[in-house]
Amino acid sequence: MKTVYSEDHRLHHASAELNDGEMMPCFEKPARADQVLAEVERAELGPIIPPDDHGEAPIRRVHTDQYIDFFQSAWSRWADLGRSNDMLPLAWPPRRVQPRCPQDIDGQLGYFSFDAGAPITATTWQAVYSGAQVALSAAALLQHERQAFALCRPPGHHAGADYMGGYCYLNNAAIAAQSLLDQGARRVALLDVDYHHGNGTQDIFWTRPDVLVASIHADPRVEYPFFAGHADERGVGTGEGFNHNYPLPPGTAWAAWSQALQDALRVVAGYAPDALVISLGVDTFSGDPISQFRLQGDDYLRMGEQIGALRLPTLFVMEGGYAVAEIGLNAVNVLRGAATQKG
Repeated sequence: MKTVYSEDHRLHHASAELNDGEMMPCFEKPARADQVLAEVERAELGPIIPPDDHGEAPIRRVHTDQYIDFFQSAWSRWADLGRSNDMLPLAWPPRRVQPRCPQDIDGQLGYFSFDAGAPITATTWQAVYSGAQVALSAAALLQHERQAFALCRPPGHHAGADYMGGYCYLNNAAIAAQSLLDQGARRVALLDVDYHHGNGTQDIFWTRPDVLVASIHADPRVEYPFFAGHADERGVGTGEGFNHNYPLPPGTAWAAWSQALQDALRVVAGYAPDALVISLGVDTFSGDPISQFRLQGDDYLRMGEQIGALRLPTLFVMEGGYAVAEIGLNAVNVLRGAATQKG
């Protein structure tokens, strides 16, 4: 299995995030990708290759021009005001207001975000642009290979078509899924196994039947991102019935989690997609500092085996996982398990 990776991820290294009411060092940091890369090399999964540059067009197939244009110019406008600290929003549009994009940079920061969990630095755009190229290049490998791994950082599944949040700026998995359709796939399934619901992914494909979205995650009644991920959210219009959520309570271990996985894989198999994209978050691990599931290291091998047993062209896109010492082993266990089933 080839891994696509870019050193540009290091260009995004925010100084602090808001957590539990105080500013603290970011859980989402370059060491996460470093650890995954080191474990991929140690496991000798296959070649590690740099991404090709597919340009902005595939990104703009998923994200709005208005959002991308804002993102690209945001830091220079911020710096023109004499500011050198990370960009964070201070206000969001309330319910029951007509959506209007302000002209002021502070207003636009709130308009194009849903939380204060995605600080922008001077080089964040280049980092996330390269991350999207990693996903696109790995997706292109599926034209002639059964499996590929996009070692993306920062993660992406909380990013919607026109907003950022939850450490996420561009939705790498969604960009990859759209690119697979543009390469000729009729249907693509996207399975999110991150602890936190991929609200951005759900939003992007909410009205569409050509991408089936399934997500196994913590119950949004008690866990971030709180406002999406309930079991009765099924899509609307032509997308109705193509969104499947499996919210689970804090403390869920493999026995219950794997039951949700089995049903999600049953749904995916019934959809008969031409390709499968996995939003690979390993913050379901029992030692993760910001999550409350109880999966153990060997569980990720079994997860990969069950995903691989579908024998679909499968792209794994790195998402969350904040127990840095274990993130690499857990992610690679999924990949190793899947690789045993690829024949």
